[in-house]
Amino acid sequence: MDGTNISTLYQEFKERVIAANTVGQPLVIQGGRTKGFYGRHCEGEILDTRSCSGIISYEPTELVITARAGTSLAEVEKTLASYGQMLAFEPPYFGKDATLGGIVACGLSGPRRPYVGSVRDFILGVKCLTGRGEILTFGGQVMKNVAGYDVSRLMTGAHGTLGVLLEISIKVLPAPEYEVSLTRSKDFSSALHDMNTWAGRSLALSAACYDGQHLNIRLSGKRSAVHAAMKQLNMDEHPEGLRYWQDLCEQQLVFFKNNNKALWRISVPPATPVLDLPGEWFIDWGGAQRWLKSSESTERIRHVSEQAGGHATLFRGGDRNGEIFHPLSPGIKVLHTRLKKAFDPEFILNRGRMYREF
Repeated sequence: MDGTNISTLYQEFKERVIAANTVGQPLVIQGGRTKGFYGRHCEGEILDTRSCSGIISYEPTELVITARAGTSLAEVEKTLASYGQMLAFEPPYFGKDATLGGIVACGLSGPRRPYVGSVRDFILGVKCLTGRGEILTFGGQVMKNVAGYDVSRLMTGAHGTLGVLLEISIKVLPAPEYEVSLTRSKDFSSALHDMNTWAGRSLALSAACYDGQHLNIRLSGKRSAVHAAMKQLNMDEHPEGLRYWQDLCEQQLVFFKNNNKALWRISVPPATPVLDLPGEWFIDWGGAQRWLKSSESTERIRHVSEQAGGHATLFRGGDRNGEIFHPLSPGIKVLHTRLKKAFDPEFILNRGRMYREF
């Protein structure tokens, strides 16, 4: 899309937001809708961002790519792969129509996240359209220390409640030279101990999970480093190979399928012992991210998660009109409300997507 056309499109988006803001008409921002299940149900006129697409610039030597929010995730990753590079936080697609804006707005990262960082850690800058109808640019194309709050990262995981993402600059990394997937039968305590111990050693670890019977890990890096780690760990090669981690990222493993129970995503310190909650468990991120399929009450799940120093999100299923994300403390809630009012004073953007009040 050339400069004239994109300027016209941005102006159209701006006029729609201003008109909606004037009458208090809610807008539902969406791209490929592959993550439409995530968050609370919200209603309003659709603002589709897929027309806002295209890679603006890519500097392989600088490890930076800038693209419009509606650009397909597949196009971005294909472009990076042609230069031996990748989005290090391993974003899940959850469908072939996934867009770059969607992964940033939802803030979701894959199995590699504990070892390289989250999507928020790689965001360098954004251009966005606020609920006031202002097109603002934050950050840039280099990683640097700045005074004040990094608003570009604030947009990450905001689910479109603060602004419509238009352009995004992301730091990328070289793809690993060699990777291998390993497995070994373990009980929970042994698996948790090993995952936490190995995380503090130079073992080229890039993913670690426990499926209830097996400790599974992925090693990534120089071939020599991976082989050296394999000798230390003395584990078997995983029968599904690297495909296992793709299926985990996309929630295509058996654990995530064919179940009517609510799926909870519980974040806790990685060394946290077994949580006293009934249901089926899958442990990811070296112990820090725990998936629970359970019919237990929301109150009980959140109470136990809080007691463990964590929080719980109703990821799939359950009551999507209820509170999906962990309730905010009074002080944090005040900050959230002030931010929302600063960027979207009439609460028209994805109203109620994250929390009932805004």
